[in-house]
Amino acid sequence: MLPTHTARRGLSRELLDVLIRAGLVAVLAIFCFRVFVPFLNLMIWALILAITLYPLQVRLRGPLAGKDGLIATLIILVAFAVILVPTYALGVAVANSIERAIDIFRSGNFRIPPPAESVAAWPLVGQRLYDAWAQASTDLTGLVHRFAPHLKEAALALLGTVTGLGAGLVVFFLALIVAGIFMAHGEKGHRSAVLIASRISGPENGPQIADLCTATIRAVAQGVVGIAFIQMLLIGVAFVVMGIPGAGLLALVVLLIGIMQLPATLITIPVIVFVIVTEGVSTATIVFSVYVFVAGLADNVLKPLLLGRGVAVPMPVVLIGALGGMVTGGVIGLFIGPVMLAVGFQLFWRWVKDQPEPEPCETHREP
Repeated sequence: MLPTHTARRGLSRELLDVLIRAGLVAVLAIFCFRVFVPFLNLMIWALILAITLYPLQVRLRGPLAGKDGLIATLIILVAFAVILVPTYALGVAVANSIERAIDIFRSGNFRIPPPAESVAAWPLVGQRLYDAWAQASTDLTGLVHRFAPHLKEAALALLGTVTGLGAGLVVFFLALIVAGIFMAHGEKGHRSAVLIASRISGPENGPQIADLCTATIRAVAQGVVGIAFIQMLLIGVAFVVMGIPGAGLLALVVLLIGIMQLPATLITIPVIVFVIVTEGVSTATIVFSVYVFVAGLADNVLKPLLLGRGVAVPMPVVLIGALGGMVTGGVIGLFIGPVMLAVGFQLFWRWVKDQPEPEPCETHREP
């Protein structure tokens, strides 16, 4: 009985040691996460940007061989210029528009023309729109007082959005700097990623999982930004040709909306209504309206063509992951969603295919 009791005590001590070690590891992991979580979004953005821009650094190694730090610095400086110039132009345009609107409103020369009688015949919203428009043309102050609570809520929401965009832009610029550091040590980073993936999923799956994550992030980044840029060009050219006020500003808004995975029709439909109301129905306005409306829906055709290119998983998996990630995790989820879904898809089918082969049936022959 004594040896059995001693063995039980030894087993209990070993179990206690394992539990204590596991508890200490859990405490250490929680503490490290709490210290790191304020920088989590920054580091995720930096990693996404580094993976997206790294092929450009590889191409520049020919003329600048052995100078990875200099190449990364040049890429980040160009990226800063590309982002800062349109952002500055957008801010100046918005500020000038607001200042001009305030001056016109204070001067008392601001007048809204009365609506046409045909507006009241529009389906669903025609009569309400006609009444509000007619009141605005005769008693704008009364209309403002009437909708004051709603205007206040909209102004607060707009202010919060602008503040969030400003903070997000600062985080994005900081992430660009960190991405440059990652890119300067790209080879070491890739080896570290392969080692981590191999440790988690095994040495036979590690390199494939690391390459899959890299390809998915690049496909989503190039597909999302590329599609938004194409839509901006298609819609912006039409705005300029038609002479829409603030055509460049609206084109930049279309680009931002496309990156955020929102439909471009949020901009195109109000512009179409504005053109028809101000210019009337003619061949030019009909052609403009049809073209801009179709261009606003072009992302529905371009996403299946561009979003999943270069990824070793079916395009619907990447598309569903991007849309679902955007809904659940915002803009960062747009990248994390397809990566996780693609990795899960690959591991699942590897597990399905990894089945023992059936043993061949032996044929019994009569002696």
